[in-house]
Amino acid sequence: MTDTQPHGSTPTLIQDHSKRNSRVIMLLVVSAFVVILNETVMGVAIPHLMTDLQITANAAQWLTTAFLLTMAVVIPITGFLLQRFPTRGIFIAAMSLFSAGTLLAAAAPGFDVLLVARVIQASGTAIMFPLLITTVMQLEPPATRGRRMGSISIVISVAPAIGPTISGLILSAFSWRYMFIFVLPVALTALWMGWRRMENVTEPRKVPLDLLSVVLSAFGFGGFVFGLSRLGESTEGGLAVSTIAAIAVGVVSLGLFVWRQIVLQRTDTALLDLRVFRTPTFTISVVMFMILMVSLFGSLILLPLFIQGVLGLSVLQSGLVILPGGLIMGLLAPTIGKIYDRVGPRPLLIPGAAIVAAVLWTLTFILTPGTPVWQLVAAHMTLSIGLALMFTPLFTASLGSLPPHLYSHGSATLSTLQQVAGAAGTALFISTMSAVAMTSADEGASAAQAQSDGIQAAFMIGAVMASFAIVFAFFVRPPAEDPVDDVAASAQTDGAIAH
Repeated sequence: MTDTQPHGSTPTLIQDHSKRNSRVIMLLVVSAFVVILNETVMGVAIPHLMTDLQITANAAQWLTTAFLLTMAVVIPITGFLLQRFPTRGIFIAAMSLFSAGTLLAAAAPGFDVLLVARVIQASGTAIMFPLLITTVMQLEPPATRGRRMGSISIVISVAPAIGPTISGLILSAFSWRYMFIFVLPVALTALWMGWRRMENVTEPRKVPLDLLSVVLSAFGFGGFVFGLSRLGESTEGGLAVSTIAAIAVGVVSLGLFVWRQIVLQRTDTALLDLRVFRTPTFTISVVMFMILMVSLFGSLILLPLFIQGVLGLSVLQSGLVILPGGLIMGLLAPTIGKIYDRVGPRPLLIPGAAIVAAVLWTLTFILTPGTPVWQLVAAHMTLSIGLALMFTPLFTASLGSLPPHLYSHGSATLSTLQQVAGAAGTALFISTMSAVAMTSADEGASAAQAQSDGIQAAFMIGAVMASFAIVFAFFVRPPAEDPVDDVAASAQTDGAIAH
């Protein structure tokens, strides 16, 4: 059932639909927050897992790598799923997968079962975020999309930021199993609420599934993300053959995948419709969004390494340093969404990009073994303000510039590239840090100074990328001003007349 109102609808009926839409969106926001929070909790638990499960560091890293791989493989298929199946069914399937994976992880007797549990969790996570974005775009009118997208910005920015802090708090008092035990009741409550209150707010339609596209997508995005994740670990003795092979397979498969989608677009049967990139605002926003994800995930990786490895603080203390920034993003997101509805994207994006670039440049100079902790807290809080100014405008402007029939493809594309950017940012920052640190150590620097030099160099890479984002910010149009919108609208009108 769609949300379109028949001529002559009463105000009461419209109000009832508005309440229904708000209820559905808030349920999706809470559920997406829970599943995405789970994506980042595993990193700080690696030492505990190595001890308890008697596994190597490389094996333990697979608990994160397998999660990212599953996300990269499943997300491109969500464009098809969101068109083919009703909202309620997809939500229940996603939260059931996540809840089952969480239960299995909490009870896992060993590493193998825990790895399978993480894959099951990731399958549910991969579906939830595109479902949230697409539903908001379909239900929320353009005039108020900014404030709704503010809620989504909380999910995408705050959940990864506070994940390590929550992990640190749990691991300081309990075993690693409690990371899943504490999440399970929340996940089951969301599933129960969805079972009772979730309604179908979209109209499914029969769309074909091209199996060759699914295979190419799996090898393309999966191989590329796997290679990038391994790149961050391949720091001594050159790159491993498996890393080079994975990236090569990923690049070739992605090339074939793009070619296949271009062919299938002629009959509107593409798995991932790449015509979304014909809209300039969407393309520019996606590029900026990827730069942001590199900055966000890079800082979430490097700052804890600096705090623990250079300053000698604990895991919990490093999480507490990052916590204020995550909370600031969450507090600012609704307000920024309301401001977006009034002024559009550029008045927010330009200062936001400038703040992000300025903080990253500052971090390239102030990070030394003698850096006071308060400077790190202040820098991360300022960086969080800049990111908050950009997330909501980019979400809203990018997807709002697309015609409605491409919303599901746009959200799947955005979510897929988010995973690629996160993996690329982690690999780029860690590889740069390790290479420079090794050079500094060879030149006689202490271990702390060498690691500090490496982290400074990695932040410099991020600062250069963020500087380009300032330029891109000037070219992001409000959705109504995008010239492609008029073309898409005309094409849809012509098609309706023809029918």
